Amino acid sequence: MDPEIRRNRTAWEDASEKHVREYHQLLDRARHGSALFPQELALLRPLLRSSPTVVHLQSGHGLDDAALVHAGARSVVGVDFSSVAATAAGRRAGALRIPCRYVIAELPGAPLRDGCADLVYTGKGALIWIPDLAVWARDVARLLRPAGHLFVYESHPAVPLWSWDSDEPRIRPDRGYFARSHVNDTFPANGAREWQRTLGEIVNAVLAAGLELRHLAEFAEPFWRPDGVTAAAWQGQLPNTFALLARKGC
Repeated sequence: MDPEIRRNRTAWEDASEKHVREYHQLLDRARHGSALFPQELALLRPLLRSSPTVVHLQSGHGLDDAALVHAGARSVVGVDFSSVAATAAGRRAGALRIPCRYVIAELPGAPLRDGCADLVYTGKGALIWIPDLAVWARDVARLLRPAGHLFVYESHPAVPLWSWDSDEPRIRPDRGYFARSHVNDTFPANGAREWQRTLGEIVNAVLAAGLELRHLAEFAEPFWRPDGVTAAAWQGQLPNTFALLARKGC
């Protein structure tokens, strides 16, 4: 494993201990709520009506997987490079008796067979860990069956530029939209390196992998708000998330 990826994995393993400490709270959320945002569900509902087999790349705590099953998915396979996160997610799925299983692996290069998924779901802090989006997109295309879909709901690429000032939105002078990467100084911290890319680079990687773009939207609402922080950048003036839907040809 590349030394930088190894450092990032260590940081994410440490951060994922939170999923263990909050096991029962997350279990209750998975049982009684939905981790999917309304704007996600609006795009996913037509796909979930056919009871798709889902692969969730960088599945984290697994709450999205429970929500996908509750919304109609036949089954979900989550892939994450954190053994802490994947183990806790698998334990929750077992307690809820839902058809979700978890694989611990570095991505891209998911150890799953070609054409195993009707839907590949990912996002909410996933793409920042992928150093080569072109390889990632080709792996997504490999996993999809003909007419299968990729769905991404992710932090907007401009978000690393926004400060957390509460009085008015500001751009951090130490970050650049066209920079290659930056060091995370908030969560999960520990010097983890996040890969920076533009929205155009993400879309073009998906197109170059042979997938057809079906929908792209930007939203002001962030997918995550740390406790005790009220940033002006989250109050509707700036993009904080985006959704991308793409389809593999028949």
